[in-house]
Amino acid sequence: MSTQASGLEALMSSHGRSRGVTRVVAITSGKGGVGKSTLSANISYVLAKKGFKVGIMDADIGLANLDVMFNVRADKNILHVLKGEADFSEIVVPIEPNLWLIPGESGDEILKFSDATIVSRFVDEAQTLDSLDFLIIDTGAGIGDTIQMFLRAADDVVVVTVPDPAAITDAYAMVKVVGRVRKDIKMIVNQVKSPKEGQKIFDTINKVAMGNIAEGLSLELLGTVRTDSHVSRSVKQRVLVCKELSNIAPAGDIEEIAKIIGNKKEHKMLEARKESGIGTFFKKLLGQF
Repeated sequence: MSTQASGLEALMSSHGRSRGVTRVVAITSGKGGVGKSTLSANISYVLAKKGFKVGIMDADIGLANLDVMFNVRADKNILHVLKGEADFSEIVVPIEPNLWLIPGESGDEILKFSDATIVSRFVDEAQTLDSLDFLIIDTGAGIGDTIQMFLRAADDVVVVTVPDPAAITDAYAMVKVVGRVRKDIKMIVNQVKSPKEGQKIFDTINKVAMGNIAEGLSLELLGTVRTDSHVSRSVKQRVLVCKELSNIAPAGDIEEIAKIIGNKKEHKMLEARKESGIGTFFKKLLGQF
């Protein structure tokens, strides 16, 4: 039996704590280079370490790279499932206890599938992942149509930015676009010198957004992550900061963010919308809902 098949069996038979329907969380950014994929990978790892069953899906269309970041080999991806060339048991890659990678496709072909029969079969297959507590989606950067489809389909959207004028401007643009289709958006300010700096950046974006975007918009700062040269080195070395360098400041900051996300799931306090589940997410994504 393949490693991937064994990984899916482990997911389906896992005896972790049950928390109901899968919560789909899309992590995105207005521009590249802000540490979005690093945050996605480490938040997923921490949630899994806390006992949640977590899938992380690489949806960075054109630059799918989580398999490299996790230092694993992914022979097939989600596009093979859509084409009927593989099932989920062949693409799900076990990373850590309670953590599974769902490899993405470096191209936009995944969103060309809208045939009802294909989507129905795909959704039936995807429901083998229903025992997940979280599906973390690492989207691409920017406000393109493809990325917006993922953001519309997710239960929660988290926008990542850094203390760079261009990144802050692009983060606001992302908030403005997402604000057209949903009222609840969360933010992480990465690579800050101090939590105070991150809070100030968030307050600036929030103030402008409240005055210029649709009434009823709610922005929430999930947390700030301090800068540290060890983080960039960890990416090059293909190790997770929260696993191998848990004593540095950014690891502690990410732990706190994951704790907030986990607590909201566990206590059913995530506002605005109920969890959609894996099947509903993919139906929305592929235009069949």
